[in-house]
Parts: sequence; structure tokens; C-alpha cells
Amino acid sequence: MTTQRSFKARVRTRMEKTGESYTTARRHLINWAAEPAAPPAQQSTAATPATAAAAQTERIADDLIRDRTGRGWAEWFDLLDAVSATDWTHTRIARHLTTEHEVPGWWAQTITVGYEQARGLRAPGQRRGGGFEASASRTVAVPARRLFEAFADETARARWLPDVEVRVRTATAPRIFRADWAGGPTRIVVSIDAVGESKARVSVLHEKLTGAEQAAELKAYWRERLAALKALLETDGGHR
Repeated sequence: MTTQRSFKARVRTRMEKTGESYTTARRHLINWAAEPAAPPAQQSTAATPATAAAAQTERIADDLIRDRTGRGWAEWFDLLDAVSATDWTHTRIARHLTTEHEVPGWWAQTITVGYEQARGLRAPGQRRGGGFEASASRTVAVPARRLFEAFADETARARWLPDVEVRVRTATAPRIFRADWAGGPTRIVVSIDAVGESKARVSVLHEKLTGAEQAAELKAYWRERLAALKALLETDGGHR
């Protein structure tokens, strides 16, 4: 798979720079990818480093959750247990947190995933009900439409995402881009949200993965590629 080759190449590059073994260099790259990506203007060093299979409660510190939502992990879990949330869908839990407790959307999702992992409803990196996925996001100082074009336009995409076969499924400007990845069976779902007139946030969800190891590798891959996209667009607008 192209992304797996790319990841291995980055491991070898790190080995050359640091003198580390392949295993050590690989672990450092995956650990970096496992750090939580907080929403805009909410990045915090309170989020602790973790392994690729780290649970949400290990990746995001209790004091950070408390600061952003008013309660710590244990308090949220007790509250959800009290309403038998283990019998609910992921969507229902997140909606309950948002509507009944006024938890901002991103943090409602974070708490929901942490709760599902803690109650054995999903493994770290795993979707509720089975299957694995990887995700990454970035805020870029360009309008939403320009960010969308960086995915939807083949020439523009090749500038920051080279040597990957992408077969477009649907593209709804300037918000949603869906595509089969590298000939399948995995696929990506790209969501773009405007943050004012000159800034937008892109979130990539890579679905239908084979397991936790592939999810960790693709998380590292997407964090690196979105960093490259941000640098490209903010430097020259990504003009062809």
C-alpha cells in the first residue's frame, strides 16, 4: 500500500538522522501521531503522550477535560452510567452531552469515545461496533473553498499528496469530499468547516482499516500530510 511504503520511508529517514533502530524510530513516529488534536485555539500541553493503542483517557488529561467541560473523566462516566448510556448509540450519547449538558461538539465526541472505550464498547482506534479508522485535522489560514480545491482538484492535490491513487466518490463544495483510497478497500471522508472568512478547518477520516497498527500508521501519515498542506497553502496559496 502506498501509505505504508511512505510511512516506512519516514521511519528510515528518522533512523538515519537519529541512529535509532527501526523499532524505536517507528515507535516515536506512531507516538507522535497518537497525541490528541485539540480544536482550534484549544491546544494544550496537558494532553499526555501515548502509545498507538492508548485509550482516550490516557491521551487527554483529566484536568484538560475538566477545564474544557466542567467535569473530569470519572464524573462524566458516572453521569452517563446513571442514564444507562451503554445501551445508547454513539450519536445519542454525543447528542445528550451537547443538548443536556451544553458540552461543545468536539468535546462531546471526545467524552463519548472515552466512555465507549472505558465500558468496553470499542477498542482504541476502533469504530463502535467493529472496524478501525484513523483521523487527523488542521486549521489552515485560507478560505474554505480554497482548502476544498486542494482535495478536489487533481493537479492541486498532487502538490501535497503525491503518488496516491484517489478515486472520487462525491465532492460537495466547499464542505465534503469522499474518495476511495489507493484502489480500495479503504476510503477517506474529508470535512471542511469555515472559521471566519479567511480560515478553515479540515478533518480527514480514513475508514475501513484492517486493524490498530494500520490505523496508527495512517494517523501519522495524515498528520504529516495535513501539515504539508497547511505549509503549502499558507506560503503561496497553493497556486498552480
